[in-house]
Amino acid sequence: MVLFGRSKLSAGLDIGSGMIKLVVIDHARPRPEVVRIATSPLLPDAIVDGEIMDPVLVAATIRAVADSARLPRREVVAAVGGHDVIIKKIQMDRMSEANAREVIRWEAEQHVPFDMEGVQLDFQILDPDDDGPQMSALLVAAKRELVENRIGLLADAGLSAPVIDVEAFALHNAFEANYPAALSGLVALVNIGHETTNVNLLEDGVPLLVRDIPFGVRRLREALQRERGLTAEQADALVQGKGNGAGVELRSFFFERAKNIKKAIESLIASEDPAQPFSDQQICDMLRAQGMVLARRTVVKYREEMKILSSRQRARRAEGGGSSPTARAAGGDGIG
Repeated sequence: MVLFGRSKLSAGLDIGSGMIKLVVIDHARPRPEVVRIATSPLLPDAIVDGEIMDPVLVAATIRAVADSARLPRREVVAAVGGHDVIIKKIQMDRMSEANAREVIRWEAEQHVPFDMEGVQLDFQILDPDDDGPQMSALLVAAKRELVENRIGLLADAGLSAPVIDVEAFALHNAFEANYPAALSGLVALVNIGHETTNVNLLEDGVPLLVRDIPFGVRRLREALQRERGLTAEQADALVQGKGNGAGVELRSFFFERAKNIKKAIESLIASEDPAQPFSDQQICDMLRAQGMVLARRTVVKYREEMKILSSRQRARRAEGGGSSPTARAAGGDGIG
């Protein structure tokens, strides 16, 4: 990999919502070696939920980090992620990679919920050596606007990107390069960021499940400050394992918080109109208004643990004269 001419150096740039990080790697040695690392925190709310709210500030921070790393050339490898990136394992008729590239856009139309005119596509055949009539392929679709905005941000910082990766695959590649012997069997890679957690589930080195979950240390830190009265410094120390957070133990905090959320879900469902029960998304929104920020799938998880029926099932029970919302749970409500 020679991105910087004869120097054989490459640079990876991570644009996080709380920190800008850059690493310089020397590929001239027997094994790639990290030779420089540069980081800089971002001001709060410069990037919120993956959206760059202050592009001038973010570009200036990237430029400062690149300057401190003393890059020989202004080129970096960057990545994109979030809800504007779709990663899916698909089945298609077996064919050569060249032929697959000609039909991949048609195949993607069956799986990608974006306007295909505004999508950047790529794929990888996962079983090239098999001879069955069908083959597995890993499809990647990113909104072109997302990629172009990332390239534009780098240009504002005086940088260019010969490679734009996907964040989950960057995590996979880093693990594979450093722990090749650990790829056999089932492996879960989890990267907990400032606002987003990347999860990559592998089986024998092949991605089975790739998800970007909108939860990170920022939300945890804010919950500790709000619910336990910690200062920002105490919450930071607790999350980073550098202190006990003024007597707060993180495991017990998670347990108590889950218990309180379950009580809140149970209370909301008990107060609903049986003929018009709350959907999981409505419960999620009402919990958010109470300061409990969590994803809809988490509401489904807790509801099922309490053996509470979905909203659709609760409505059917009400129509049949039943009263209790509690019974054997059977998945999400399918309507929100």
